[in-house]
Amino acid sequence: MKIGIAGLGAIGLHVAQELDRGGIPGCELGGISARNADRAAEANATLSKPAPVYSLSELADHCDIVIETLPPQLFMDLAVPTIEAGKELIVLSASQLMGQQALLDRAAETGAKILIPSGAILGLDAIKGAAVGNLKSVVIETRKPVPGLAKAPYVIDNNIDLSNLTEPKLVLGGAVTDVAKVFPANVNVAVAVSLAGFGTDKTRMEVWADPSLEKNQHTVRVVSDSSDFTMTIQNRPTEENPATGKITALSVIAMLRQKTSVLQVGT
Repeated sequence: MKIGIAGLGAIGLHVAQELDRGGIPGCELGGISARNADRAAEANATLSKPAPVYSLSELADHCDIVIETLPPQLFMDLAVPTIEAGKELIVLSASQLMGQQALLDRAAETGAKILIPSGAILGLDAIKGAAVGNLKSVVIETRKPVPGLAKAPYVIDNNIDLSNLTEPKLVLGGAVTDVAKVFPANVNVAVAVSLAGFGTDKTRMEVWADPSLEKNQHTVRVVSDSSDFTMTIQNRPTEENPATGKITALSVIAMLRQKTSVLQVGT
């Protein structure tokens, strides 16, 4: 399978390098798309075999699977042509699927598939299993170090004082649908949890400022008729981008490896 990668930040470049070294059996790097020619050249300089460079609209014409690791404003520039080509689209910007039922409907018509890897969150398999039964509540709690929240537009616009905190402070809470509108940062993980369960309207998200933390922490709490469970993850950041967890690229690689594996573990 030929894999295309749109976006060559910490996630996209890591996956490209893994493909380049043959670390994903049955897959090869079929093409890349970067924000400009210089960035594409920089990325290709790290590979043993430079990959063809295509525009976002061309990538699906040359690849079987396209991986999206783009700024939100570019999502549809890649998603639409990939769906029209009937290819598989691996989405990291899960929040951009909110309100895009027309895109999902078109994928059903063209035979395309939209895949969301686990990324920076955990337990999606468990939530999917519980959702086959009766989910009663799903809450995702995101706790961030105070410096990571102090300059957030929502905090500034609402004059929320985070200085001199001695204990965690709830900055914002509500349905994922509502939180995403005013606090887009870190919503991708909440949307992934929502789509695995019972949607963004019923899934609750809480954003906390926590002076005891040095890394972002996500906790998911689920109550259902089959099981109740709580899961917590703290992600270590990449060296290239402190806002990106190392595990995100690794989860994409794991998803690609599963494509050709004779043994598949998990739902």
